[in-house]
Amino acid sequence: MIFIFFSFIPPLVELFAIILTITGLCMFEIICSIDNAIINAEVLSTMQPKYQRWFLLWGMLFAVFLVRGLLPLLLVWGSTPELTPWEAFTAMFSDNPDIEEAIKASSPILLIGGGTFLIFLFFHWLFLEEKHYGIRGESYFFSKGVWFYAVVSILLMIIVWFAIEKNAMMAFGAVVGSTAFFIVHGFRQNAELHEQKLKDSNMSDISKILYLEVIDATFSIDGVIGAFAFTMLIPLILIGNALGAIAVRQITVSNIDRIKKYKYLKNGAMYSIFCLGIVMLINSFGYHIPEFLSPLITFVVIGLFFMKSVREVRKESSFF
Repeated sequence: MIFIFFSFIPPLVELFAIILTITGLCMFEIICSIDNAIINAEVLSTMQPKYQRWFLLWGMLFAVFLVRGLLPLLLVWGSTPELTPWEAFTAMFSDNPDIEEAIKASSPILLIGGGTFLIFLFFHWLFLEEKHYGIRGESYFFSKGVWFYAVVSILLMIIVWFAIEKNAMMAFGAVVGSTAFFIVHGFRQNAELHEQKLKDSNMSDISKILYLEVIDATFSIDGVIGAFAFTMLIPLILIGNALGAIAVRQITVSNIDRIKKYKYLKNGAMYSIFCLGIVMLINSFGYHIPEFLSPLITFVVIGLFFMKSVREVRKESSFF
C-alpha cells in the first residue's frame, strides 16, 4: 500500500510543476498586457458595439493562436533549425533523445537573447518612462534618463564579452535580443503616439481593429519572450499565454477602470521582467536555476506591488 502511494508522488510533483508554470505564465501575461488593455479599452469606446464584439472575439483568436501561439514556436524553431516546426512543438511529448538534446544545445542562444531583451526593457522603463514611483530611488533614475543608452550599451558589451568566451552564437543571440528590443520599442512608441489620433480620428472601425491588432502584437512580445524564463516547452507557453490573453480581453470590457486604480501593477510587472531577464541570462551560461523559481518570483514581486496598490487605493478612499 505504501509503495502504491509513493509511486504516485513523481507524477503529482510533475503535475504541480506544470500547474505552477501555467499559472505563473498566465499572471505574467496579464500584468504585462495591462497597458495594452487600457489602449484597447479607450479605442474600443469610440467604436460601434458590433465592431467591439468583432474585435473581442476574432481579435482574441488572432492574439491567442497566431501571435502568442506562433511566435514562441518560431523562436524555438529559429534557434533550433535542425528540427521541424512540428518536432519543436511536440518536444514535450517526444521520447526522441535527439530532439531533447537539440533543444538543450540551442536553448542558451534563445535564453541570452530573451534575457537581454527583458533587461533592456526594464532599464528603459526605469530611466525613460513616466511612472508612479513605487519604491525609493525610481525618481532618481528617471531624472537621469539620458544615461539609459550608456547603461544598456555597456551592459550589452559585458554580456557579449562573456558570451564570446563560451559560444560565439550566444554573443550573436545577445545582439539579436538588443536589436529586437529597439525595433519593437520603435513600433510601440509609434503606436502610443498615434493612440490619441486613433481615438479622435474619423478612421473606420475596421481600420481601428487592424491597428489595435498591430499594437497587440507588439505588446505581446514581452510576454512571449518572458515565457521562456518559465519553460522551454511550447505547449505550456501556449496554454499559459492564451489564458492570460483571454483574461486581458475580459478586463478590457469589464474592469479596466478598476484595474487603472492599482497604480503600481506596472512597477510589479517591470521588476518581475528584470528578475526573469536575469534568470534567463544565468540559465544561458549553464547555471541551472529551478523551474519553480520563475513563477515564484512573479507571484512574490507582483503580489508585493499589488498589496502596495491596494493600500494606496484604501488611503485615497479614506481621504475622500
